[in-house]
Order: sequence, then C-alpha cells, then structure tokens
Amino acid sequence: MANRSTANSIDAYIAEFPPETQQVLQALRALIKATVPDATETISYAIPTFDLNGRHLVHFAGYQKHIGFYPGSSGVAAFKEAFKPYKSAKGSVQFPLDQPLPLDLIRRVVEFRVEESKGQAAK
Repeated sequence: MANRSTANSIDAYIAEFPPETQQVLQALRALIKATVPDATETISYAIPTFDLNGRHLVHFAGYQKHIGFYPGSSGVAAFKEAFKPYKSAKGSVQFPLDQPLPLDLIRRVVEFRVEESKGQAAK
C-alpha cells in the first residue's frame, strides 16, 4: 500500500495488501483479539486500532517490507531490550515481512498495555 488507506474497517484495510502480507496482518489481528477479547476494533489514524476502556491500546499497519506495530511510547520503552533486533522509534516497532512475527513478544506487549490501561481508567 503506497498511499494512506481510506478503509473504514480492519477487514477492508487488510484486503488492500498482497496475500502474503494479508496473512501476517490477520495473524497479528488474531493474536491481539485472543489476548484482549474485550477490545474494540476500529480504524484510527487510517490504520487498524484496538481500543480498551475508551482509549487506544495498540495499532498496527502494513507496509511493503514490514509490519508496523504501535504500542505507544510506554510499550516500546518497557520492552526496549526485547525490541533491539528490530527497527524502533519512540512509539513504534517494525517487524520485517521476511521474518516470522515475534508472537510471544507481541502478546506480552499487548498484555502490558492492558495492565497499563487499567491504571489509566482508574484516573
């Protein structure tokens, strides 16, 4: 996908990609759904987003050569050592499409964000 998506659902967003990328995006989506069954799927910032307790939990996006995973700056900071093999920035991590997704790591990050959101919801 070269241009910003105009999809209004995660299904439509994923359908914009080649079949191999679709498989990876669906695997990531399924992992997040299984980890946080109460999360709401939406599109925010033109990318797939999972919300919990009225706040964004994590986002993900497809690109030509990688999958972008956006657990926020706190999620990246908490797993800084584990993310060392990947290109990352303050609130994002890039998982190359030519490598398997680190599913256990992603699950742990999502669980961390769930716990974090519980604290934010109490405020």
